[in-house]
Amino acid sequence: MAKIHCSINNCHYWNQGNVCHASEILVSRDSWAAQVPDHIDAPDASNVPPMSASTCMDTCCKTFVNKNSDQINVDQVTRNP
Repeated sequence: MAKIHCSINNCHYWNQGNVCHASEILVSRDSWAAQVPDHIDAPDASNVPPMSASTCMDTCCKTFVNKNSDQINVDQVTRNP
């Protein structure tokens, strides 16, 4: 897997050096992500409709989970060591 850089340090998958340690991620359009439940994530990627974005501001990481959340593992994504 490619190294994913993320600066959101309150995410469960964040690690030193701004590296994402999620086993997989889903990036989508903000407008689509806002309409679907939190548990729709990377394991469901094959069922996510293809979509276009005009700029990076139209996109979001659907895999974000707050470090202190009770929703960790709700989407079947795991944290790599």
